[in-house]
Amino acid sequence: MRHGINFKVNGESCSLEVEPQETLLEVLRERLGITSPKYGCGKGECGVCTVLLNGEPVNSCLMLAVEVDGQELTTVEGLVRDGRWHPLQEAFIERGAIQCGFCTPAMLLSLAALLERNQRLTEGEIRTAIAGNLCRCTGYVAIVEAVLSLNNRLSG
Repeated sequence: MRHGINFKVNGESCSLEVEPQETLLEVLRERLGITSPKYGCGKGECGVCTVLLNGEPVNSCLMLAVEVDGQELTTVEGLVRDGRWHPLQEAFIERGAIQCGFCTPAMLLSLAALLERNQRLTEGEIRTAIAGNLCRCTGYVAIVEAVLSLNNRLSG
């Protein structure tokens, strides 16, 4: 039995009929064509499916689509404002924090949520924020350096 849901994705209203067992990840990728959240482990361990739900990181592979009714979602595409990349995206490029790119959208979203709360971060806070996002290419050093450089730029 299908359920009607209404929610926002990247600021745009969306109404869909979904099956009770459909995950948010399936709906985003297969129904809405938003492919930045990836399927990795399907168990919430790798973090590549991360999206922001009302500003907080969640694993979209573990969340049923019916749970987002009335909520607001942000994918990495939603970080772009007025045609400009988010400062995190710019810092990742400048510092070489992107290798294969598979984990990058999830990393950016986890860090953007953290920056909303605090623009002056320590290395420990950054590492804690990305602890649920596995990266096999960068070793995390470039990612941490990118965020630290951004914080220095934002704070003055």
